[in-house]
Amino acid sequence: MHILRRSLLGSLWALMGWKPSFAGEASPETVTQEEASSVTPRHVLCFLGRDRDLSRLSEAAGQAIRDFATGFSIDEDYSQAEPDDRMSRSFDVCWDRVEPHAWDEADEKAVADHQSVLYVLGPSMAQAETVKVSMTALRLVERLIEAGAVAVKGESAGIAHGLDRWRALIGQAAGAQKAGDPLAQQRIGRLAFAKRPLSARGYLESVGFHLVGLPEVYVPETSGSERQVVAIMDAVADEIAKQGFDPTLKARGASLSFDSIYEVDEFKFNPYGIVKLSG
Repeated sequence: MHILRRSLLGSLWALMGWKPSFAGEASPETVTQEEASSVTPRHVLCFLGRDRDLSRLSEAAGQAIRDFATGFSIDEDYSQAEPDDRMSRSFDVCWDRVEPHAWDEADEKAVADHQSVLYVLGPSMAQAETVKVSMTALRLVERLIEAGAVAVKGESAGIAHGLDRWRALIGQAAGAQKAGDPLAQQRIGRLAFAKRPLSARGYLESVGFHLVGLPEVYVPETSGSERQVVAIMDAVADEIAKQGFDPTLKARGASLSFDSIYEVDEFKFNPYGIVKLSG
């Protein structure tokens, strides 16, 4: 299935009742580690424009692709020089509800008043390249905000931030790159492009950690409040990045699973698996 068709179907599923803090109740797909390893993640970015003219955003994206965003491409099939009436409800599902003041009324109004939509596709990423490409994706977001994008959403995990929050993440990423700190870059990329927490089957879950080369983290709902669980998710992800996968599993008494609610051809499927913490 065309990746943008899956993206738009995801928006439609959201509009048919998918709630902001719920991942859904679909039956998990049984996938072997070998099957999962054949999947390569990629970014899908959605930019909303204020005018019924895509030229400014598309030209900025094209120049960014020539300047630094090698492997990214504009999707001509689903980009449109007219508003998409699903966007307000889709962004409402996708707004980050973890970071305080991640968006405001001005951001919501910008979505409601948008007049055009530009989709940009990232390249398929090997695990070793995910952090680098995610940093590039943030630079691309920066370039298109400068060119007049009024709202931005990462379709690959269904996450949206307000423009001020995007700018803050972009600044943090630039600092981490200047310092040559790959762990900081990975964490910032995760905060920018992954969504958490989603609730299903007794767990609070992440989606999108594969965009920085990490497995998802599922924490039992009984482990605390949503904010406490998010802190656990982030701590586990940082531990995997710093200490390695097997030591973290052992220290946490966690297990690795590839039983995902997403099919292997969906961009939310994580080929690196799911770390499940015990209750």
